[in-house]
Amino acid sequence: MSAVLKDEPRFAPMVEADLAEVLAVENAIYTHPWTRGNFADSLKAGYQCRTWRAADTLIGYFILMIAAGEAHLLNLSVAEACQRRGHGSALLAEAMRLAKARGGLHIFLEVRPSNGGAKALYRRFGFRQVAVRAGYYPAQGGREDALVYTHAL
Repeated sequence: MSAVLKDEPRFAPMVEADLAEVLAVENAIYTHPWTRGNFADSLKAGYQCRTWRAADTLIGYFILMIAAGEAHLLNLSVAEACQRRGHGSALLAEAMRLAKARGGLHIFLEVRPSNGGAKALYRRFGFRQVAVRAGYYPAQGGREDALVYTHAL
């Protein structure tokens, strides 16, 4: 018999009922957050959308698109109060596992050059930069480039 601790974090498919909490996290941690429509469209499109919860607390989530042997991590976010505790690593590991299980041979993502924590996380997992998308992200006072990272699965 195996016991599961009540407060141990668990992954679950994201559903429409999660979106209010997801948006609360998204709006709290980003100056240019995804909209409810972005998340709803991802659910409707059948993307791999997962939440990471301990008990009833939303710790984080990710949105992963997989097609033609490629996976694209569109969003990976951790609630501000839960950051720097290994949750980003847990989310990324699950996204990579899921991408591989669903036939992904490579995984791609974009990250802001100003997001040092995310860049360090991706490098720890073996991601490497392969391109720059000029002016990709909206930013305070203009636009910010995106660094394109990839990892073979």
